[in-house]
Amino acid sequence: MFNVDYKSLRLSFNDFHDVSDKDMPEYGEYCLLELKTGDYTAGGWHPSGNGRTAAGYFLRGTADTVDSAEVARWHSLDRYDLTDSLETEGVNWINIGREEEEGDRNVQFEDFKSFADRKRPKEEQFCLLIMKDGSLAAGRWNKWRREAGGAFIYSSALASHSSDDVWAWTPLDSDEIFEREQERENEKKREKKLNKNPSADPALFRYGTDIDTYYEKALSKLREKYYWATVTMMKKKTPVWQIAPLHGKYVFGQISKNYFDDSDIVTPWTEGNTADEFIDFLCSYAADTVEHSNPEEKFRLGTDIDVYLETAFNNVKKDYRWLDKKMLEKTWQYDIQRIDGDLEFVRRFRDEDEYSVYDVQSAEQFIEWVEQDYQSTALRENKAVNSYEPRFGHVDLHGWNLERYVFYKMESGDYKVSVTAGDRTTGGSRDFFITPHCFEAKTYEEFLDRYLEIVPGHSFGLGKKDLLPDKELKKFLGY
Repeated sequence: MFNVDYKSLRLSFNDFHDVSDKDMPEYGEYCLLELKTGDYTAGGWHPSGNGRTAAGYFLRGTADTVDSAEVARWHSLDRYDLTDSLETEGVNWINIGREEEEGDRNVQFEDFKSFADRKRPKEEQFCLLIMKDGSLAAGRWNKWRREAGGAFIYSSALASHSSDDVWAWTPLDSDEIFEREQERENEKKREKKLNKNPSADPALFRYGTDIDTYYEKALSKLREKYYWATVTMMKKKTPVWQIAPLHGKYVFGQISKNYFDDSDIVTPWTEGNTADEFIDFLCSYAADTVEHSNPEEKFRLGTDIDVYLETAFNNVKKDYRWLDKKMLEKTWQYDIQRIDGDLEFVRRFRDEDEYSVYDVQSAEQFIEWVEQDYQSTALRENKAVNSYEPRFGHVDLHGWNLERYVFYKMESGDYKVSVTAGDRTTGGSRDFFITPHCFEAKTYEEFLDRYLEIVPGHSFGLGKKDLLPDKELKKFLGY
C-alpha cells in the first residue's frame, strides 16, 4: 500500500488551536481534541446558536458528544493528506501542521497497528486512523456481529469508516463509553468463571438438572384436563424454559441472544422457590397453548392435505373466478407431517428444500391461511390492463403518509386497488381485490359503501367523501 513502516511511524501534531481564544473550526470539521483532563479524543464540530462563540459540541457518534467546555484545544484532521510522505521510503516521522519550537505545543502518536496483521481495537475503543487514501480520521470501533471486520463509528446515524478503508490505527484515550464496555467484558469473564462449576439448590432442583424431567412432570398434570397434551405442544409456548447457570448457580430461565455480541442473556424464573412450584408454573404457562392444540379440532377433516386444499380452492374460486390449479403450482406447497411426534400442517415455497411448521389452532384457521395465499397468487397471475389514480393531498395514516392509491382493471375484467404508505424510513404496499359483491350494487354510492368495507378509509387513507365526487373513478369502475 504505502512504503512507510507503520510500526515505527510517529505522527507529530503541531499548532493546536486554543478554545479559550474562541478560535473554533469550521462547522462539521473533524478534529483531534485535547481535553482539559489531558486526554485525547476526536469529533466533528457543531456550534451552538450563531456559531460566533466557542459554545457547542464535538460529535463522535449517535448520542456521543463532547461539550466544548471540556475541550482545551483542537487540531484539524480534515485538512491533511499524508500520501506523499507515506509513499517515501524511510520516513518514520510526519509533522501535521506548522512545527512549533515549544515542546508543549507538540503532541505525538505512535504504536500504530494494521488490520493486515489481523489486529483489531478493543470494542468501543476510540482510535486515530490513517486511511488508505492518505487522509486522517478517527472513530469508535464496532466489530460486525457475525463476520470478520468492523467499522469505526464517527458521526450520527452510524456513519462509519469501514475497516477495509483503514491503513493503520492507534487508540486514543479511553472514555466512559469504552470503560463501560470494558467493565461489561470483565463482567462476562467473571460470569464465565463463576459458571464453570455451578451449584444447584436442592429444593429448586429436587428432580435433577434435566429440564425435560420437569416438562414431563408438568405434562402428567396437564393431561388430567387435556388428554391430548404433549411436550411438543407445551414447547410451542415460547420462549421455552431451560436450566442454565447464572452467577454460579443453576436457575430455571429463558435464554435470549444479545443483539450486539450474540452472547446468551438468561432471564431467571422468580415466581417460586421449589421444584414443585416450578412444575405448577409450567402447567399454567403452557395451558392455553395446549388447550388450543387439540388434534381433533386441528385435523377435523382428517389427515389428507388435499381435503383442506380443495376446500380453500373452492372458497377462493367463488370470487376469484380466473384462478386455476396450475397457478398454484408456482407458489406455496402444503403437507401434513409428524414433527417431534405431533402432526403439524407444514408448507414450503416451491424453490425451498425444507418445510416449515404452519402453527394454527384449527382446521378452519389453516384453511383461512391457505385462502389468503391463494388469493395473493390469483392477483399476481391476473395482469393489469388499465389503471386510474385518484388525486389526493397529504394524508396521514397514523404516522405514515399515503403515497399511492391506484385502481386497476385486470385482464379478467375484475378490479383491484393497490395502496402504498410509509414514513421517512420504512413503508409498504398492499393489494385488495374488489369482490363481485361490490359490483352487484345498483348505484355508485352503494358500490362505495361495499368497497369501503374491504378498504376502509380510516385505515387506508381515502373515504367516501374523497371518492364519491370523483367522476373519472366512477366512469373507470363502470358506473
